[in-house]
Amino acid sequence: MKIIKVQALRGPNIWSIQRKKLIQMRLDLEEMEQFPTNKIDGFRERIEAMFPSMIEHRCSEGCRGGFFSRVERGTWMGHVIEHIALEIQSLAGMETGFGRTRETKTPGTYNVVFSYTEENVGLFAAESSVAIAEALIAGTEYDVDADLQKMREIRERVRLGPSTGSIVEEAVARDIPWIRLGTNSLVQLGYGINQMRFQATITCKTSSIAVDIACNKEQTKKMLEMASIPVASGSICVDEESLAEVIQKIGYPIVLKPLGGNHGKGASINVTNWEDAVAGLAFAQTYGKRVIVEKFITGFDFRILVIDNKLVAAAKRVPAHVIGNGTDSIQQLIEITNQDPRRGYGHENVLTQIDVDRDTEDLLEKLNYTLETIPRIGEIVVLKSTANLSTGGTSVDVTDMMHPENIFLAERISRVIGLDVCGVDIMAENLTQPLKENGGVILEVNAAPGFRMHLAPSEGLPRNVAAPVIDMLYPPGKSCRIPIIAVTGTNGKTTTTRLLAHIVKNNGFKVGFTTSDGIYVQNHMMEKGDTTGPLSAEYILRDPTVEFAVLETARGGILRSGLGFSRCDIGVITNIQEDHLGLSDIHTLDDLARVKATVVKSIKKNGWAVLNGDDEHCIKLGKDLNCNVAYFSLSEDSDFIKKLCAEGKTVAVYENGYITIKKGEWKIRIERATHVPLTLGGKAKFMIANVLAATLASYLWGFKTEDISLSLQTFIPSAAQTPGRMNIFEFKKFKVLIDFAHNASGYKGVEEYLQSVDATKKIGIIAGVGDRRDEDIRECAHIAARMFDHIIIRQEKYLRGRTEDEIINLILDGIKASGKTVTYEIIPKETEAIKHAINSAEEGSFITALSDVVTNAIDIVQEYLDKENEHGVV
Repeated sequence: MKIIKVQALRGPNIWSIQRKKLIQMRLDLEEMEQFPTNKIDGFRERIEAMFPSMIEHRCSEGCRGGFFSRVERGTWMGHVIEHIALEIQSLAGMETGFGRTRETKTPGTYNVVFSYTEENVGLFAAESSVAIAEALIAGTEYDVDADLQKMREIRERVRLGPSTGSIVEEAVARDIPWIRLGTNSLVQLGYGINQMRFQATITCKTSSIAVDIACNKEQTKKMLEMASIPVASGSICVDEESLAEVIQKIGYPIVLKPLGGNHGKGASINVTNWEDAVAGLAFAQTYGKRVIVEKFITGFDFRILVIDNKLVAAAKRVPAHVIGNGTDSIQQLIEITNQDPRRGYGHENVLTQIDVDRDTEDLLEKLNYTLETIPRIGEIVVLKSTANLSTGGTSVDVTDMMHPENIFLAERISRVIGLDVCGVDIMAENLTQPLKENGGVILEVNAAPGFRMHLAPSEGLPRNVAAPVIDMLYPPGKSCRIPIIAVTGTNGKTTTTRLLAHIVKNNGFKVGFTTSDGIYVQNHMMEKGDTTGPLSAEYILRDPTVEFAVLETARGGILRSGLGFSRCDIGVITNIQEDHLGLSDIHTLDDLARVKATVVKSIKKNGWAVLNGDDEHCIKLGKDLNCNVAYFSLSEDSDFIKKLCAEGKTVAVYENGYITIKKGEWKIRIERATHVPLTLGGKAKFMIANVLAATLASYLWGFKTEDISLSLQTFIPSAAQTPGRMNIFEFKKFKVLIDFAHNASGYKGVEEYLQSVDATKKIGIIAGVGDRRDEDIRECAHIAARMFDHIIIRQEKYLRGRTEDEIINLILDGIKASGKTVTYEIIPKETEAIKHAINSAEEGSFITALSDVVTNAIDIVQEYLDKENEHGVV
């Protein structure tokens, strides 16, 4: 078997709108296409022995053991690999269960699709599942445990931490979109101008001054003392001399910890003699020169969590420890404790495994113990000097046991320091009494406190401490999204997108939009190139200045990664015509429609799908959508449009020369087509269709008709505003048109326009695109022969696996098949072809360059036009 390609889908996609995180693997079964599972001796027994838990895979049978039944009867290896990929992720602690396996048009080649929780783990699972299947087929040994451990390690390296993850999960539960900014824990919630950011548990509302104070234990202590809040006595030392002075002042026992430390790193507790104090100083100084030395307070370690100045949780933290049974050694007791199913690798479970480190060895040495020591029955042996969960500690929820005085104290501390998310560490016998009565003290105040101990305590009630964070960031009434209009289709996407962005901008919004020539924010080009994929959409949604997004959304990006947004308010399909067929398993217009449907299926329930009422595939799509649907048409007299009007539906039509909105029998004329520059005096019908689509979408959004009309009149087609979309350059003796038409439908649109153009000679510059089907290249050439008197064939780019001669021969076949006598010449380089056409143009000629490299063509023609305007010659 051979993996042809593996890709990660991260948004709504052709397989599922709801399940956004999918791996799609293109797999060639090769000789295994002839061997379903029932023809492989012992396969059922081997896979069941390796993965007994697969008994829970119901598969299409719909019952427990359904997958094994399928294996018994015979199923193909792609299906088996799908189930293995899901199972190994679940066994590695990442429960997931959606999968699909479908054969492609190529016999023996399958698309194997399965869900993932962490992308890098999912990609690894794709490779691993194939290797496992091959071992099962051959009956050879395979170390699945090694792969599972590798997957856990990948997860721990790339996953969001438990605190960050809990906030993201709460956001998802509230339908708040999120974007991970980079590979660390920096996360954006919401889109555009309504975004909020956080990293771990520091939010964009967190005061940097407050964080600086909390990170400076000396400053924190002084501020708490000034506010009459009890703290442990002590001071800062930097060497043995200053250490001796502090000890002389406060006496033993003491605690030493680095001034800027966290998570208990570098700390030594309950130090009772000078030798250990010096060692503790050296240990702390490995993390920082300045070391805080405090009186060691007996009692329990408590963590109080205050969010938005309100107490939300309290936990008693217990350091990692074992309890003697009189027979097992400390090492054996650690191993027994780590067998607790609640303990796992890193942050995978509610508790972390206990590891033996220097801190452990030092604590045992103070007791004159080693790892081989057998503790007495019931003896508690503490293995860590701090109670952090990350070092194997446990937590007990005590939120409901806190005395009101202590609640007041904790909430006051958060205001004194100024933290919106504040962790307060307390050492006291209990929290049921006020600290001033039981002698408890504040040890430190933490910015970015961890949430795990509260989310999943080892004892007591779990607390959803992520919810108050979201409440703070998005209080009632605050939106987390911005309006999104997504535009897809075969032709007209870019023009429709640009016109919509113009309308939106004229209505006072700061608009961000993506097109096939670049990413724009308020008409400023931010990135140049074909930017119609999910990464470009995300670029706009990440921008904190954008109030409204208009996103051109092309086929390639949808197939490659899915959509770059979770849902849109309005989705537009301009048309579904033959283009890119034969690529990426898209062989028919129905296949292409299924891809384009991803956009309109992602529309929110009360949003609108704006579809082409003259396109049978759009009409068919509209019947299966779970949102409002409206159509536009170049003819108000079509049976379909008449039916919609009779039902009282809203449509946009071209009638009696007007761009018109119809609601039932009522007509709202927006503007005369001849007054809309984009339509080229009403002659470019395909441009009228684009205007109708944009007009209907903006009307349904809620823009006023007079504002739409003004925008239609002020949107001037030009090389700057609509590059490569019917750009006409007027020379003194001839004209040049540049258009991006690159498929039969686009060619027909240009042909229809040229029928209204008077010219002594119509010259066309055309090329083929190598990854199109033979019939597509011939068809374009056929149409070119109908509309031009002379054709210049150029072919320097976009060979895509073909030879230049091969494409040119297909073009010549198409020209000859037209039956029309057309002269032609071959000039391979586009620049030379355009220069030749201009230099040899006769008076009254009309040159049309159907260019797939728009910028080059525009630059060349503009250069000639500037030269003529400057010198009077070309």
